This record gives sequence, structure tokens and C-alpha cells, in this order.
Amino acid sequence: MSSFLTDLFNSIFTPGPTHTLLVATNASFACLQLLLAVLFVATYSIHFVILSVLCGGLWWAINWFVSELAAAKKKEEEAERLRNVRKGKERQISPVEGSETEGEIVVGAGREGSKAVADTISKEAEPLAAQSAEAIRKRRSLAGEMSTEDEWEKVEEEAGKDR
Repeated sequence: MSSFLTDLFNSIFTPGPTHTLLVATNASFACLQLLLAVLFVATYSIHFVILSVLCGGLWWAINWFVSELAAAKKKEEEAERLRNVRKGKERQISPVEGSETEGEIVVGAGREGSKAVADTISKEAEPLAAQSAEAIRKRRSLAGEMSTEDEWEKVEEEAGKDR
């Protein structure tokens, strides 16, 4: 029992759901449901049924969220494994006593491969070009505002000299 409490205390500082924390959470919700059932039988108040439904919904939502976190972690581990496999395929052992060098992947052969690469690059560059064109327009408008302010200052200075 003391090791469970120690593990429970340590699981508070561990990121993510731990087994000990899940056991404690499920036991707490089970006890709460039991208490609400006993109170309902003792009082026949609808309030305890409503509280029991809310408790059950929260209990289900917590367990669903934990299962989704586990699925996401498993998916991320699988993606990391695939990245490592791909990196392993891209690496080539050089003739100099097993030293590793990065290899390049050939996209395509001849003109078709070059055209596919060029099309991909141009599609990726279009949004960047639109963003940079808009940034230039903003800078020009800011510069225009600054010169307009300078002109107003000159007009005010000339008006002050005329008086």
C-alpha cells in the first residue's frame, strides 16, 4: 500500500498518464458512483441520479482521453520507427572502414524527374511569393504614410512662419 501511495505521488510529477494514476482515478470514480448509488437508495432523490450520470460521463471522458493519448503515442512511435528505417535506407556505408555518409534519393530519371521536381518547387513557392508581394505592399504603404506625415509637418512649419 505504501509503495502505491509513493508511486501515486511520483506519478503527479511524471508527464502523461501513468498506470498508478489511472488506477487511483478509476478507483475514486468507482467509490463515488457507489456513494451516489447508496445516497440515491437512502433518499430517492433525483439529484443523486443526475450527479451519477455526470460522474459517469466524466469518468468515461477521462478514460477516453487516456486511450487517445496512448493511441497518439503509439502512432508517433511508429512514425519515428519509419523515419529511422528511411534514414537507414538513405545512409550508405563508405568504403573507408564503415564510416557512414548521407546518400541522396534520386527522384526521377531524365526530364520527367526534373520536371516533377520543378513543378513541386514552383507549387511550394507560389504562396511564399504571394506573401512576399503583400509584405512589399505593406512596406510601401508604411513608407508612404511616413512621407505624408513629413509633408504635414512641413505645412505646419510653413504656416507657423507665415504668422
